[in-house]
Amino acid sequence: MTTLLSSSISPLFILALIIAVCIHCGATGEDRKVYIVYMGAVLENQYSLTSQHLSMLEEILEESKIIGARVYSDTETSKSARDLLGHGTHTASTVAGNLVSDVGFYGLAQGNARGGVPSARIAVYKVCGDDGACSDYSLLAAFDDAIADGVDIISISIGGMGATPFDSDSIAIGAFHAMEKGILTSHSTGNDGPSKQTTASVAPWLLSVAASSTDRHIISKVSLGDGTILQGHTINSFILNGTTHPLLYGKEVTKTCSEDDARRCEFGCLDSSLVKGKIILCDDNFEEIPSGSPHALGTIISTPFVYDYSTISPLAATQLSSEDGLRVKSYWNSTKNPQANILKSEAVNDLSAPTVVSFSSRGPNPITQDILKPDITAPGVEILAAYSPVSPPSTTSDDSDTRSVKYSILSGTSMSCPHATGAAAYVKSFHPDWSASAIKSALMTTARSMNATTNPDAEFAYGAGHIDPVKAVDPGLVYVAFKDDYIKFLCNIGWSATRISIISGDNNTCPESSRGTSIDLNYPSMAVNLPPSSTAFAINFPRRVTNVGSPNSTYKASFISDSKINISVKPEVLSFTSLNEEKSFVVTVSGNGVPQGSMASASLVWSDGTHTVRSPIVVYSMIFF
Repeated sequence: MTTLLSSSISPLFILALIIAVCIHCGATGEDRKVYIVYMGAVLENQYSLTSQHLSMLEEILEESKIIGARVYSDTETSKSARDLLGHGTHTASTVAGNLVSDVGFYGLAQGNARGGVPSARIAVYKVCGDDGACSDYSLLAAFDDAIADGVDIISISIGGMGATPFDSDSIAIGAFHAMEKGILTSHSTGNDGPSKQTTASVAPWLLSVAASSTDRHIISKVSLGDGTILQGHTINSFILNGTTHPLLYGKEVTKTCSEDDARRCEFGCLDSSLVKGKIILCDDNFEEIPSGSPHALGTIISTPFVYDYSTISPLAATQLSSEDGLRVKSYWNSTKNPQANILKSEAVNDLSAPTVVSFSSRGPNPITQDILKPDITAPGVEILAAYSPVSPPSTTSDDSDTRSVKYSILSGTSMSCPHATGAAAYVKSFHPDWSASAIKSALMTTARSMNATTNPDAEFAYGAGHIDPVKAVDPGLVYVAFKDDYIKFLCNIGWSATRISIISGDNNTCPESSRGTSIDLNYPSMAVNLPPSSTAFAINFPRRVTNVGSPNSTYKASFISDSKINISVKPEVLSFTSLNEEKSFVVTVSGNGVPQGSMASASLVWSDGTHTVRSPIVVYSMIFF
């Protein structure tokens, strides 16, 4: 079973649509400007709708997956709502694509595919131009319109290079206003990993989503003339005629370029008459798959990077490790007539999944260091989903990829974000009255634990763990926070009323005295950054939970602890007698100091014998750059 569920386009983190999920959406109502997407074109009705018009519109919407689109770009090439890049189609179908039988990418990842919530509808808000450029004005206008349109969940696989303060982050501002109306915003955390402090999604009212692998991994193999078979990382859909082909090294077929550029097969460096019908060996080309020459049969790339995902190639190609690249060079040097063949890619079972992929941006949170980010991880590696047929499945310097496909395979936090969006919409369909924070809490506290050995950055990579939509429907307890809680949080981190108004849009006041700290926010995870020291410490995390499980229930606390810290909770037992009843408790974390650069993680688990409510706890010491 292949799941349509997505930022990638290589690991670049820019793109194009805000996808809003409507679970309970109906017709748009009178006196509203209406956009209907039909066969890729936007039909615009600027007039008031009569009852007859509304009836006709309802009939159209009954059969429509995409119930509307708005376009915010002012450029002539971007006025259409049609997806010219493929990214928006991929993410939208991941959220709510219908069940489709027997699909794949040229036979790869073949199977039945569906989105997270096939019964949901999609409203599209195109905020970026077809060049990938997005404006703050467009983003904020789209959030305003989505909120006014009554959407249920917002999915935004858009971001910048690194985090910015909330009051200069249009996504954080827009998501705050969505949160006020009970709308959760699911947001890609970024593709700048594996370095720490790279997450671009940091506001506590956002659901910040990292990317992890699935149990399917796509590989490509190269066969050398001496019988050696090497395994690489590329999505290669091509089958070469014949079992072997002449193998050349880029540096021996150059025209006018330097030897270094020719070794990397830089665009325009290779003599097309010399490479025709040959396989070319290239040194790493800055993570891109070089086309070498449109006349070459294929390319073998030797790269120093360690790849744990594959990207689509514009020609027969494979990316090999430096070690395997040296084996190819050694073979090339050892024979007068070196031969090779590049085999079509194949899917293999990945027994280590799920693991957080290398490009997924990491915490800790560089803006508010005591709020753990990312919040959660979801599938974001080699995801098959619908794709715009007007966009080639790969990007090349010479636009040589002229293929048109209805389904493509992408990797990135743009791909994991709509998985989380689909899960949030699934929870919302069972609990239409739940707040944004309740849905977020349900997803986090029911997430699957992940292995810190295979994910050495631990919670800084995966947050609360790997998403589990089925368990999230019945979490037992939820941590809730509303507008006033977030305003208090901003006061506690030292913001002025004027600065807070940029986020909230209205006047707020902060108490003159008795301010708390950032760890007081009723968040489903607990984190604190302490100065490096060998001095004993004790930190208190006040929290409250709301009962959404059984009316009469008793939860007992337990811990999954790290030997470097001690954890206690008061009270240790929470007894409820009704639904929506709220109970408070305090978690105390203590220890004998935290060395610079170190991290200790644990979990608090509340259980009533039926529900398991797990919250990660992280204590670390890190100087932020």
